[in-house]
Amino acid sequence: MDLAYIPSPSHGVLYLGPVPLRGYAFCIIIGVFVAVWYGNRRWIARGGRSGTVADIAVWAVPFGLVGGRLYHVVTDYQLYFGEGRDWVDAFKIWEGGLGIWGAIALGAVGAWIGCRRRGIPLPAYADALAPGIALAQAIGRWGNWFNQELYGRATDLPWAVKITSVDGGRVPGTYHPTFLYESLWCVGVALLVVWADRRFKLGHGRAFALYVASYCAGRAWIEYMRVDEAHHILGLRLNVWTAIIVFVLAVTYIVVSARLRPGREEVVEPAAEDETTGSGDEESTDTTGDEPAGTATAGAGSGKNLRKSPGKTGKD
Repeated sequence: MDLAYIPSPSHGVLYLGPVPLRGYAFCIIIGVFVAVWYGNRRWIARGGRSGTVADIAVWAVPFGLVGGRLYHVVTDYQLYFGEGRDWVDAFKIWEGGLGIWGAIALGAVGAWIGCRRRGIPLPAYADALAPGIALAQAIGRWGNWFNQELYGRATDLPWAVKITSVDGGRVPGTYHPTFLYESLWCVGVALLVVWADRRFKLGHGRAFALYVASYCAGRAWIEYMRVDEAHHILGLRLNVWTAIIVFVLAVTYIVVSARLRPGREEVVEPAAEDETTGSGDEESTDTTGDEPAGTATAGAGSGKNLRKSPGKTGKD
């Protein structure tokens, strides 16, 4: 008898009249909003302009969604192109299936395009956005809960998730809520990056690399618990190998980058720096111009008196 468990929603779609509101898509949208909002705050703190993060996200988010879907479809092609499968389902992103590896990789391409158009260094932008991306993942993972997917092995722990759906070969029961484990891990990753960034003044992409490395460390063991269908290489799931390889690359980048480019960028957005400098010049000019006439005259008079020869009585 199950004394306690996390119930699953009976369905992942609510209808507002004829408009379907899908829980999975809703979680993704909220996650993107949080990432952009928090990234904007961090960008301004680094000396950038408000709104720049959102402008570049217009490029990064669509690229990321396409990349995430491509990774999922390519690595789980049997779900869409196997016998009895319909390849059209590969386009039904609302049913779940976004690979974070592809989302980050192609999303970075979109961000690079946006940064290049604004004359901004991509590593600085990535550093500002890193903890926000982790929070977005934490929120987005709850979309898997709405779809009753990506759970772990069977368990009777009080925080187990109860699966009721039988679609796609699911067996009703209580399982490890790996979506919850990853969500909590991502919150921890965000806090770690924020702390390390404040403590060590990370720059040149190292805050982003720390996010990648720490996320991969958690994803490896969480992925190992999952029981959904996946390709295996040498006994390990494909995503476990991906997490290991990306972890090594991220740590290597942190070490090499710290040696080659220590410290942090002083200017992250040249346009914002120019505006600040221009504003300061105008203030100096205005202050001089607003000086009362009497003060200016007195100053001129004082200067004249200072030039008088000794012995003068002051009469000109």
